[in-house]
Amino acid sequence: MNSESKLVLIKVLHTLVWIFFNIVIFYMLYAVIVDKIDRWLWIGYGLVFLEGLTLLAFKFFCPLTIIARKYSDSMQDNFDIYLPNWLARYTKLIYTSIVGVIVIITVYRLLT
Repeated sequence: MNSESKLVLIKVLHTLVWIFFNIVIFYMLYAVIVDKIDRWLWIGYGLVFLEGLTLLAFKFFCPLTIIARKYSDSMQDNFDIYLPNWLARYTKLIYTSIVGVIVIITVYRLLT
């Protein structure tokens, strides 16, 4: 498998992981908005926590980005994922903000 094929494989995998976490996070948001505090919400928290630990362990870089760097010298933020460049650049900020809102609503739901 050549470098270009490896990069495409990493981009597909990275995009699928991104889609998966979108599903998790937006389920969590839905759950707290409709006051559905269930095991799936807590599983979502666990998955998001593990993702956060992974990012901390890799100095706020996704491990797939680090692997993809071996196959590209692109300076684009989306060199390793099939997303628009602006979204790839701000995805951590966007989703951290959404998770922050989820935490606040969860705390509110648990206290009321």
